[in-house]
Amino acid sequence: MKELVYYTMLYDIYGNLLTDKQKEYFEAYYFNNLSLSELASIYNISRNAIHKQLKETIKRLENYEDNLRLAKKNEMLENIIETISDEEIKHKLQEVISL
Repeated sequence: MKELVYYTMLYDIYGNLLTDKQKEYFEAYYFNNLSLSELASIYNISRNAIHKQLKETIKRLENYEDNLRLAKKNEMLENIIETISDEEIKHKLQEVISL
């Protein structure tokens, strides 16, 4: 479950950097909870080809995060926001995160 949340968070951040097919397979598998066999049947390709595409997509998402660290930075900002008592600063930081 933790892995699913992590990958969907990375997808939310970096999804626009993926190919259309990668996005399509990722969303079908992770958001629509379709199995590899179901995806293979829908897209008329092998189960192994779907599996390879999903692995490559995860690898790309992780690579983006390793290099850009946007998810980590958002997490750090959210932690800082939780501890700040000044509402004006808190609001400004929340605006930065939502950009």
